Amino acid sequence: MLAIIRACAILGLEGYVIEVQVDFNPKAGLPNFTIVGLPDNAVKESRERVRAAIKNSRLTFPNKSYIVNLFPADLPKHSTAYDLSIAVGVLAVTDQIPLSAIESALFVGELSLDGSVRHVKGILPMAYTASEKGFKTIYVPADDAPEASLISGIKVIPVATLGQLVEHLYNLNPIQPYEPSEHTHITLPAGDYVDFADVKGQEHVKRALEIAAAGSHNVLMSGPPGTGKTLLARSLVGILPKLSSEEALEVTRIYSVADMLPKGQPLMQRRPFRSPHHTTSQAGLIGGGTIPKPGECVLAHRGLLFLDEAVEAPIKVLEALRQPLEDKIVTISRARGSITFPANFQLVLAINPCPCGYYGDSIRQCTCTPAMITRYQGKLSGPLLDRIDIHIDVPRVDYDKLMGNQPSETSASIRERVELARKRQIERFSGLVGILTNTDMRVGEIQKFCVMRPDAQQLLELSVRRMQLSARAYHRVLKLSRTIADLDNKDSIEVHHVAEALQYRPRQHQN
Repeated sequence: MLAIIRACAILGLEGYVIEVQVDFNPKAGLPNFTIVGLPDNAVKESRERVRAAIKNSRLTFPNKSYIVNLFPADLPKHSTAYDLSIAVGVLAVTDQIPLSAIESALFVGELSLDGSVRHVKGILPMAYTASEKGFKTIYVPADDAPEASLISGIKVIPVATLGQLVEHLYNLNPIQPYEPSEHTHITLPAGDYVDFADVKGQEHVKRALEIAAAGSHNVLMSGPPGTGKTLLARSLVGILPKLSSEEALEVTRIYSVADMLPKGQPLMQRRPFRSPHHTTSQAGLIGGGTIPKPGECVLAHRGLLFLDEAVEAPIKVLEALRQPLEDKIVTISRARGSITFPANFQLVLAINPCPCGYYGDSIRQCTCTPAMITRYQGKLSGPLLDRIDIHIDVPRVDYDKLMGNQPSETSASIRERVELARKRQIERFSGLVGILTNTDMRVGEIQKFCVMRPDAQQLLELSVRRMQLSARAYHRVLKLSRTIADLDNKDSIEVHHVAEALQYRPRQHQN
């Protein structure tokens, strides 16, 4: 007898419907349980979990011959999410559940030996795939039902145990579909970020970070140790706008596959802030592994990636940032194919100006030789620096400012301006796919939306020649000018907008 159950495989962020074909031969001589279709060890071990779960659920497991084929057979199968579908297939071919009850349904879940159904990662893309492929119902672990319910148009059945599922399929004790509560965005509670009002001095840096937040521009902060670079980077989180519904689902999908969703929070409601150590490997930063997994760049999608002491990171790791910064995606290629992850993040780098850290400091004298300084600063290549819109020096804070009680602007008031500027950008780019902020603009959009007044265009032309800006740097100055104009609530770019954007270009590595 043959039964076909549907499950789901996840490759990258995409889901693929898997036919779990279970064949039962009660007349076979020697009992066996074979799984084919490129299963990994976790899938092969499901034989023992399924057998124990069925027996401990007071159901019958005839000790005969079973063959389970996971179709398509050329697609690698990973994870323990096939346990529930295999168990349902075994019960179906042994006449313990009705075949009619499992049509137009998708089964996902890991089985414990006592028959309970456990959490699996990647539920959100699985539910999305089920809805997209026309399934009416998806059976998921009870703990994962809130996450699956984020996808509309499909009935989510939360399953606690295998025995409960059998009773439901016989309509003896029906399981009520999960009714999602309204998932709303929340403001960042106090204490989750450093308020700009608590950062003494550095007003010019705060202004630069406000511009960066308004247009999602990349930032490099350079200054001596202890001047507040890390503190300012963590303060930037507090002025970023809230995630839109579409952005929240994008981020949640990534964290679901990475199995990093906070407990009790099925929907990511705040922009990610990732701060890996400078010893992080290239695979840790970009992503990789035998089974490609998202790295820090992908986990920072629609949020902030902060690299402290960036110059201390291996050059190969830093250079790997160039492609995702330009293309907003990460592509991981393996022998069996390529997987693409979204990586539209805002990069913030913090560096010291030299090995000792005090080159250019107003108080302490630098002990490094010119050759050491040049070699140290040269670890950040010209092409990488060209992809950073805002270069800002963070000097030592004077004692008077450090101990003063003069009130400073709060993050909440700065965030209001940032959100108004983002609103202008959303309205401007409505109807354009993949463009939400000024930094997302391509050449065609730059020519269309970065309209300059004649005096502003003249200043930019003169600056391009004198500063020897590359074509990429020229376009980035235009994008930055557009953001400054948005903060100023101006439709066209004026001369002072261009002048402010130009001051954020680096004094070195112009090409």
